Amino acid sequence: MDSDLEARFCEYAAARQQALLRTAYLLTSDLHSAEDLVQIALAKAYLSWGKLRDPRAVDAYVRRIMINEHTSWWRRAWRHRERSTDVLPEKPGNELDPAQFSERDQMWELVQTLPPRQRATVVLRFYEDMSEADIAQVLTCSIGTVKSQTSRALTTLRGRLKSQGTIAKTVGGA
Repeated sequence: MDSDLEARFCEYAAARQQALLRTAYLLTSDLHSAEDLVQIALAKAYLSWGKLRDPRAVDAYVRRIMINEHTSWWRRAWRHRERSTDVLPEKPGNELDPAQFSERDQMWELVQTLPPRQRATVVLRFYEDMSEADIAQVLTCSIGTVKSQTSRALTTLRGRLKSQGTIAKTVGGA
């Protein structure tokens, strides 16, 4: 890769790293896995950097790499949510009120139970605030598929919230 292309890649990576990390975290629910996911996506994007024709499509391309890689991880049987550590986590201090975050945490736990494709549409639509057209481009599918996957995800989330006795109106503004 010539120095001009490499400089443009470095500019892109520096400018978009935090946004990509946020998306990766929303997909993985783990900071270390999110960092790994961003690193892998940027490494793969670097290898194809000279072949990218439309600079406006770079974000979609890198997000697509992240989603594909995360789906690949999710499918591997050896990947589990449990993480062994030598140190137990500290108890949260009094500075945080658990009741303040319980509804948000409950919703996030439910989002994590969605199948990968539905979870990706929910993360990109409601956490990343992307349009249906942008999501379709990232996921390389039709806008109709994005709408149906999002609809199924919201229906699932509403049903699970209702079964837990929580008001389902909190999901998707229904």
